[in-house]
Amino acid sequence: MNPLKSEIIRQLGALTGLPPEEIEKLLEVPPREELGDYAFPCFALSKKLRKAPPAIAQELAKKIQIGEDAFKVTAAGPYLNFSLNKVKYIEAVLTAIFQLKGNFGTDSSGQGKTMVIDYSSPNIAKPFGIGHLRSTVIGQALYLIFQKLGHPVVRINHLGDWGTQFGKLLVAFGKWGNEKEFEQNPVNYLFELYARFHQEAEKSPELEDLAREEFRKLEQGDKENTELWKRFREISLNEFKRIYQILDIEFDSYAGEAFYDSQIERVLNELERTKLTEISQDALVVNLDKFNLPPCLIKKKDEATLYTTRDLAAALYRHNTYNFHKSLYVVGSAQQLHFQQVFKVLELMGYAWSKDCIHVDFGWVKFQEQILSTRSGHILLLEDVLKRSIQLVREIIAEKNPDLEDKEAVSNQVGIGAVVFAFLSRRRQKDFDFSWEEVLNFDGETGPYLQYTHARLCSLQRKFDRKIDSGVDFAKIASPEEFQLAKLLETFPEIIKSSAEQYEPQILSSYLLKLAGVFNTFYQKVRIITEDKESTQAKMLLVRCTQMVIQEGLRLLGIKAPERM
Repeated sequence: MNPLKSEIIRQLGALTGLPPEEIEKLLEVPPREELGDYAFPCFALSKKLRKAPPAIAQELAKKIQIGEDAFKVTAAGPYLNFSLNKVKYIEAVLTAIFQLKGNFGTDSSGQGKTMVIDYSSPNIAKPFGIGHLRSTVIGQALYLIFQKLGHPVVRINHLGDWGTQFGKLLVAFGKWGNEKEFEQNPVNYLFELYARFHQEAEKSPELEDLAREEFRKLEQGDKENTELWKRFREISLNEFKRIYQILDIEFDSYAGEAFYDSQIERVLNELERTKLTEISQDALVVNLDKFNLPPCLIKKKDEATLYTTRDLAAALYRHNTYNFHKSLYVVGSAQQLHFQQVFKVLELMGYAWSKDCIHVDFGWVKFQEQILSTRSGHILLLEDVLKRSIQLVREIIAEKNPDLEDKEAVSNQVGIGAVVFAFLSRRRQKDFDFSWEEVLNFDGETGPYLQYTHARLCSLQRKFDRKIDSGVDFAKIASPEEFQLAKLLETFPEIIKSSAEQYEPQILSSYLLKLAGVFNTFYQKVRIITEDKESTQAKMLLVRCTQMVIQEGLRLLGIKAPERM
């Protein structure tokens, strides 16, 4: 926080008795520039002081000590407006950013508060589709954001490696599997078998009973089924890790559903001990009628357990192992009811920490207005999308900048960044209709636009080719455009906190687009490098600070920031 804002908060705290955190939350940015830079609404004090808000604003305006022309204060109706000294403000903001560099916005408030984030979590024996990218990039951005705020973070990939789907796959592999075809492209081949099972089951419903029987045998440790399952899992996991390497993503744990199967007995015993379960239609359930929720199915009549039971086991394991501050589940909105039931059952079991389990939901990913589904075989492979995006970048570079150094590295960074940013540039709860034209559009509000802005900022520094430091004449950069840019830069730490509080990376992506837009407008209007050495040095400090913030913002979104494009 810049020292001018800190001083305003300090004085308001001393005069009103409100804690600094509350004053910071109450401070607003006025709707019009002529009203000032900060506004303090006095409504909250009206009841306490038994005075009308305009009268309180008048009294506070007389008592605020300005000192060294740091700011001016005026009462405007129920608001106390503060107009900052632009030169001092810009000096405070740029000096802080320049000194802290990539640590600007870093916070220690999360120290000792472990965040567990469950994200990506693809299903074994299915290729990595574009639909799974949404959970992956949202979860990765939240990991980087919470890490920036000082939280220890545990990244969990809760693989879909157990359940009736494996019964279906075992049936399909036994009926139609071909070892030679399997070895050529194992994951895609298994996916084709899975899709075929569903097509055949529509004509022959008895296949579903066969699948349940094969999964029951797997649960009971059948040797042949277990060997096949292990084979499918290992092949799939290796393929997933290859995709994660392309995205520069790692996990601390790949403990999937199967990992918790051995812990289900504990869950069942505890549910029985707390007398929460009952038999309904031959199945074991927890009745949640009084909470306006349908019964939570714990065990089916054929004794097979469900992913609900495994999620209960996983929650208990994670709390016991990591003693989390919050446990986030970055899973699609379609699972909203499931998590409401799981969290409610945990609460009824007596676990107060159930309130710290949070479903970070997101909307459907569609392609040409059709929901992507592995069951129907309608899937768009992530690797195909990335390859197409990278190839487009190669073509653009060949046309516009054929002599660019490290063309292949830049093509990869920009091509992958374009796809990742497309998923992070919209509110997570909105459905995303995947469009090649939109994702691979390199103009407008896109990842490549941000990366190009960063490269432009780096190019200016290479052209300047002198040392940049904070010992400049700040009066040389006090124009409205420069002040607007500094004000935007100052809000970066708050943007990071808001993104964390709302579990919403789009807040950060939107901020970066706005920052890039304000800088590019400034760049078009003002000559930065001129014969005026003092003016140039001051402007180059502003350039350097803007570049550092955009670079760090892109890093927090899991996107590279090329220095040349």
